[in-house]
Order: sequence, then structure tokens, then C-alpha cells
Amino acid sequence: MNILVLNCGSSSAKYKLIETSENKTLAEGGVEKIGLPGPFIKLKFADGSKRNVDLDITDHHGAIKAILNALTDPEQHGCIKDLSEVQAVGHRVVHGGEKFSRSVLITDEVKDMIRECYGIAPLHNPVNMAGIEAIEAVLPDVPQVAVFDTAFHQTMPAKAYMYPLPMDYYTHDHVRRYGFHGTSHRFVATRVCEMLGTTPEGKRIICCHIGNGASISAIRDGKSIDTSMGLTPTEGLMMGTRSGDIDPGAMLFLMEKYNIPPREMLNIINKKSGVLAITGISSDMREVVDAAEIDHNERAQLALDMYELHILKYIGSYAAELNGVDIIAFTGGVGENQFQTRKRVCRNLSYLGVKIDEQLNDELYHGKEGEISTPDSKVKVVVVLTDEEYMIARDTEAIVEGREP
Repeated sequence: MNILVLNCGSSSAKYKLIETSENKTLAEGGVEKIGLPGPFIKLKFADGSKRNVDLDITDHHGAIKAILNALTDPEQHGCIKDLSEVQAVGHRVVHGGEKFSRSVLITDEVKDMIRECYGIAPLHNPVNMAGIEAIEAVLPDVPQVAVFDTAFHQTMPAKAYMYPLPMDYYTHDHVRRYGFHGTSHRFVATRVCEMLGTTPEGKRIICCHIGNGASISAIRDGKSIDTSMGLTPTEGLMMGTRSGDIDPGAMLFLMEKYNIPPREMLNIINKKSGVLAITGISSDMREVVDAAEIDHNERAQLALDMYELHILKYIGSYAAELNGVDIIAFTGGVGENQFQTRKRVCRNLSYLGVKIDEQLNDELYHGKEGEISTPDSKVKVVVVLTDEEYMIARDTEAIVEGREP
């Protein structure tokens, strides 16, 4: 089955066309700078080459049309003859609240429930819905499936997802920890067990999805029991531009002192904080590592120290919560590629019996995965290449065929 996977962000729309019988990627790319000056579509070809094409669009509807045109372009980069070859569309939807614990076929009722989550995901769900509506307008008879970032974490017990706030805020406003990156955590928990020749049942896994956005999950028997992100993706680890955990009193102090309105504070903690704020250079960890190691930049080194300390704190707390750990998996842009970060984190996990082969660790980056722990390590440590698009395509195929995802 040919499934188009869409991931719509505030100013972007990423896509991948997957032939599911062989998990073969037929085309991939994305539209960037939607609603901004100079929008373009980035195309990636089978040989690894890339090409950017300027667009004349203003919204996500225009972006989706550009993607569909690229897929069917007969002269340059098309991979299918016409749109009838797209048999289903799977959408990444960031927030499903407590309404969705699994992926679902998109209906009018489902769309209404996604809209009801706008209040707790104002930056994400509206643009996810824009992608759904854009496909409806162009391909009205093609089934669409919503795959929720939050769904995997709906197995968390109340003691993990509740905030110690007045109960009315939960019962009336649904304020609680939801967690994100669920599609990635679900994929990695399954994939790492396949790599090790075992099954998720009976295993205590700590999954570290470390990238510009980052989260860590505690997984027992293949199910999430706790995760670092909360009501929004801002909670938890220090990230590229997000603050992660911070005393709410500090924000209130700054808001009162400098008369910062709530929307501006939201912008500060999401887009002006984290690694970018500490370094003053970049949110890109590659540039930060170079600045620290080559230029001996003190602020870059401080950012690395803080970034790694946050990771260590969550691994330690989840090891306690799980009463031990069998597998630690690193994934995401930093987890898969920044061998320096993995090395420094693992050196501080010796109390858990973690031992890594530093040569193996140093060799795993740029599309390589594998186990980096030594044979005598009490904990298996593995680098896993996450594939959220594959999970979305797999769920979409199952639901369209009437099977459980």
C-alpha cells in the first residue's frame, strides 16, 4: 500500500511516501517557510541528493498541493503517475489529550475532538488540522488516519501523570502530564528489542529521544509508565530552544518585574531558551560541541554540562522508578549522532553497571545503529535510528485494512 505520511508544523510540512509491503520510501521532503517570505519545497532523492524549489504559496493548503504536485511531476521528480496511487494518508497529530490512546481513522467526530485539544496545543494541533483539511480538499475519497504523539503515554498511571495542583484544574481543564514523542518511543522500544533478540515483555527500558526537542521515557513491558514532557513539550529536559524544567516562580518573578505577557513568556521558554540561551551561539548541538571542544568557549561548555546533567537526572529517576533498568536506548538527532554526549552521559552511569565500548560508540553516527555496551555491562546500551514515519505508515495501513494498529 502506498501511504503518504504528513507532519505539519507551524511553518513547515514534511512528507514521506512509503510503500508499506517492503517499507520502501518512494519520495520524501518538505515544504519550508510556510506563511513566511521565500517558501520552498525541499526534495530528497533515492541517491541521497537534494534539491530546493521555490514556491508561491501562503498557507498549508498550498503546501500540500505543492507536495502532491511534486509526487506526480512527470518531467523531473515525480514517483507516481497520478494521485490515485496514494491509497491512504497518515498524519502526525501532536496532542490527543485523554481522548485518544491509539491511532484512529479520521472522521468528522475525530476532527471535532482534535479541535477540542487546541487549547492545550495551540502551536501544533491547528496546523495538524490544516494538513488534514488540505488533503480532504484535494483527495476527498482517500482515507486519512491520525497518529497521536501523546497516545503511547496514555498507559501512565495517575501517580505519574497527575500534577499536585488543585483537583479542579484536572477535572475541569484536563491539566496533567501527557508526554510527547510517543510514536518515536513506541518504535524504539520495539526496535531495540528486535536488535537484541528479545521482546519488550519483562524488560525495563529507558528511551532517550534526544534532539532539538528531547524527552526520556520509562517503559516497562513495552508500555510507557512515565515520561519527561508534560502538558506541553516544554517540560522536562533542557532542549535546543526550550527551557525544560524550571521553577514556575522564576517565570512569575520575571513576568511581574519586566511586565512580560503570558504569550511572550510562552515564546521565551519555547523559542529563546535552552541551549540557544546559554550558549548565545546556536541551538545546534554540533556547533555547540565544536565551540566547546575547538574554541574552548565557556558558555558552550556550560550548555553541554547542563544538557547532559538533565539527561542524567531523568535516567537516574527512571531507573529508580523501574526498580532497575535492562536497556538504555539513545535516539533522535543528538542521541543518534553525538557520540560525545552519549560517552559523557554513560560515564556517569557506572553505578548502574553501565559500561560502553568507547570505540564502538565513536563509530556510530550518520545513519548507523547498534549496541555500544560491553559484554560485561549490566545494562544494554543501544543506539537506535528512530522511524516515526514508518510507525505512522504501519498504523495507517492497519486501520485502513480494519486491523488493530
